[in-house]
Amino acid sequence: MARPRIYLDHAATTPVLPEAQAAMVEALGRWANPSSPHAEGRAAKAALERARATIADALGWQHEIIITSGASEAVSIVAARAAVRGRAVGATEHDIVPYAMGEGARTLPVGADGLIDREALSAALAEGPTLVALQQVNNETGVIQPLGDIIGEIRAAGSLLLADCAQSAGKIDLPQADFIAISAHKFGGPPGIGALLVRDLATLSPSGGQEKGYRRGTQNLPAVAGMAAALAARTHRDAMPRLAGLRDRLEQSVRAAGGTVIAEGTERLPAISAIALPGASKDGLLIQLDLAGFAVSAGSACSSGKLKASRVLAAMGVPEDVAAGTLRVSMGPQTSDTHIDAFLAAFTGIAARAAAA
Repeated sequence: MARPRIYLDHAATTPVLPEAQAAMVEALGRWANPSSPHAEGRAAKAALERARATIADALGWQHEIIITSGASEAVSIVAARAAVRGRAVGATEHDIVPYAMGEGARTLPVGADGLIDREALSAALAEGPTLVALQQVNNETGVIQPLGDIIGEIRAAGSLLLADCAQSAGKIDLPQADFIAISAHKFGGPPGIGALLVRDLATLSPSGGQEKGYRRGTQNLPAVAGMAAALAARTHRDAMPRLAGLRDRLEQSVRAAGGTVIAEGTERLPAISAIALPGASKDGLLIQLDLAGFAVSAGSACSSGKLKASRVLAAMGVPEDVAAGTLRVSMGPQTSDTHIDAFLAAFTGIAARAAAA
C-alpha cells in the first residue's frame, strides 16, 4: 500500500477548514442576490454584512472592507485607483504587485536579510506623494517586513502604504496600513475570495457598482461566509507557536545535512522556510521529493507551474548556486512532527547522495 502523501506547500494554498466548509454550506441556502431589494435579497445582504463584521473583528480592523476575488484583485484595485501619483514597490514583492503598479513604478531594493533599504525608501518618498507597496510576509522566504517601523515615515511624507498580507492575515497581527490585501485560501478559507482593507475610502477612487461603489459584481456570499468562518476559527494563528518549533528543528537538520537556510537571521513567519542544497537543481529536488510523496515548491505558485529563477532570491543577492537549489517548505495546522521527520529523512538522503556523487 502506498504511503500517504505529505503536504508541505501551505503557502500556496492550505486546506479549507471544516468551519469554513460548514459556513459555506449554510450560506448556500441564502441563494438570493445581496443587492436585491426584496426580502430574500435583504436576508442575503444581512448575512453578508455579518460575515464582513466577523472578518473585521477577527483581523482587528476598524475601517472599511471591500470584498474581492483575492489578494491579486485587491492589489490591482489599489495600484490603479489610489489617490496619489507616485508608485514604489519592494524588490521582493509577489509578481502581481510590480505588474499592477506598472513599468513606471520605482523599485525599492532589499538587503541580504530581505528587508527594504530605508535610504531608498526615503529617496522615493522625497519625490512626492507615493503609493508604497510592501509585503508584510514574503511568500518565498517568510521574511517579515517591519511595516510598523516604516508606516510613520510614509505617512509623514503624505504617502500611502499598500501591504500585501496574503501570507500573514489570520496568522499574525496586521499592520495599520492604508490598504491591506488578503486571500482566504491562505488561512483555511475557500479559493477565489479575499478582501481589500481600506483605512480611508477617500484615498481610493470609486468605480461604481457594489461594495459601496468600489467594486463591481455580485458578491459571493457563500465564499465570504467561508472566509469569515476560517478567520474566526483562529486555527492558523493558534498554530504559529507550534510551527515555530517545527521550523527550527527542520532548519537545524537541514544545516546539519549541508544545506542552507535563506534569511535565517531575519524575523520570519514560522510557517515558511526557504531551504537550499547548494549546487543542486531545484527541478531535480522537486521531482525526487514529489516521487517520494512530498508536496513542496520552489517559491510562488503563480507562474502556471513553470519553474524559473526567483526574483526574490536574486534581489537578496543569494548566490546562483544556492538559489538554484532552493525550495520552500511551508506548514499549516495539519503539519505534524511525523511529517517533518519524514521530510527530513528524505531530504538528508538526497543530500547524502548528492555529496557522494
